[in-house]
Amino acid sequence: MYENRSDAGRKLAARLQKYRDRSPLIIALPRGGVPVAYEVARALGAPLDVLVARKIGAPGQEELGIGAIAQGGAIYLNTELVRDLGVTREYLDAVTRRETAEMARRIRAYRGNRPPLDVSGRTVIVVDDGLATGATTRAAVRALRAQSPREIILAVPVCAPESALELRAEYDEVICASAPQHFQAVGLWYEDFEQTTDEEVVSLLARAERERAEALATPPEARAPKAPHARGRTP
Repeated sequence: MYENRSDAGRKLAARLQKYRDRSPLIIALPRGGVPVAYEVARALGAPLDVLVARKIGAPGQEELGIGAIAQGGAIYLNTELVRDLGVTREYLDAVTRRETAEMARRIRAYRGNRPPLDVSGRTVIVVDDGLATGATTRAAVRALRAQSPREIILAVPVCAPESALELRAEYDEVICASAPQHFQAVGLWYEDFEQTTDEEVVSLLARAERERAEALATPPEARAPKAPHARGRTP
């Protein structure tokens, strides 16, 4: 059980220290993945960015991901689930159009005119607040593969064991800090799982960019170890 997403991010960061020397880029899946990824980026002294992906929910069960889309046109569909549920092409097209519009809105809100980080040839760590079906993380890895990074690591505080196992075929490594057998849902493993807002995403991205710029401007000999982040309530 994690206190909140910041607590989860600090604990996840401890599992990722081996990547510090690879100069990784931290890519958060918003919204909930951003507070987690902020702590990871802070601990590793790495740049933080977002990759927006949107789940395609099943008819009448929107929380059940039957697929996902990600910026850049990447798409993933669980064809077996789509077939078993009898999902129509008309439904998929309608939901994809709706989620594409929401994805574009979020990209504008989070990034503005700022270009995404260049991941070509780099170690990329994709961070979310948890892994259930893995639909959005599958769309995300496909979007990133098209940009030719050196390696892509998926890192989450809690996951469904079977989903983590399946995703090892698509990511170079999957790191899950906790994989409970009776997983059920991501939110059950947080004391505070209040929804993260767009404003909080923008604030954390700006804070991460500012802190990294300050760190780079400080001579190495003058840099002191970072104090633990405040353990207050985090959305």
